Amino acid sequence: MKVALLEPLNVPDSVINELAKAITEKGHEFVYYNEKTTDNAELIKRSQDADIVMIANNPYPSAVIDQLPDLKLINVAFTGVDHVGVKDANNQDIIISNAAGYANQAVAELAIGLVLDLYRQITVGNEEIRSENFAGPFQGREIKGKTVGVIGTGKIGIETAKLFKAFGATLIGYDPYPSQDAKELGLEYVELNELLERSDIVTLHLPLIDSTRNLISENEFKLMKDSAILINCARGPIVDNDKLAEALNNDVIAGAGIDVFDIEPPLASDYKLLTSKNAILTPHVGFLSDEAMVLRAQIAFDNTLAFLDGKPTNIVKL
Repeated sequence: MKVALLEPLNVPDSVINELAKAITEKGHEFVYYNEKTTDNAELIKRSQDADIVMIANNPYPSAVIDQLPDLKLINVAFTGVDHVGVKDANNQDIIISNAAGYANQAVAELAIGLVLDLYRQITVGNEEIRSENFAGPFQGREIKGKTVGVIGTGKIGIETAKLFKAFGATLIGYDPYPSQDAKELGLEYVELNELLERSDIVTLHLPLIDSTRNLISENEFKLMKDSAILINCARGPIVDNDKLAEALNNDVIAGAGIDVFDIEPPLASDYKLLTSKNAILTPHVGFLSDEAMVLRAQIAFDNTLAFLDGKPTNIVKL
């Protein structure tokens, strides 16, 4: 079989070459493109005759998939697959796998970091102390004793909950499929509206599917405390970011830490969150740590080897 890795995985080429040995030693062909492209014609060219393509978070749309009759596996070195033409892949009986789990710790730590930045005004303080008009120190808040609402209690949600528990927070959660691990951690499951009403910190850890798109919008912000903050390190369109900007500017909620948007950065200059009050924005880096990238590459190549051995793993079922 032919395996094509269509984009870099944020690890040294030497790591890719070492991981690829297990493929070529089995007698399969492996090709690697170490520059990204979003051009459909180029993606088709790179994927031509491949049985397996490996991608990360670069778009791989239906217009590309439709032109690849030999394709059997789209191996996504990422957790979400909403950047892939999933419907057309399913129609062509193409299997999709992902690398779920590689960034659990990285995302959880960023969620905590965003809360600490909002509560202790780290970014603001860094800017203010360099200002000629420095007005002196300002008072912050602590996580200990706060109620944290975890929306989505899969593996990343649970890792995030563990960190908040270590800080001394009370945990409540919402998920259509409650987790025994979350319950054993001391998390209390409640309905979504109750979670929003009770939480001092709301942190999102859901996949983007039809039922979660714009899950948090104007009505949900109105349910939240005016002292509450929202953290989104999941998928951008889960939150209506225009309504979030309005909620921040009108003091409906106190702050937000946002790593994901309804478009990939760079953001347009008129994107409302860029000028809203009390928002800490990061450019979709929750998954992006040195450790997570190495683990991601390992999982992705393991997925390829499992498929080559006739035992596909980490299959995404939608």
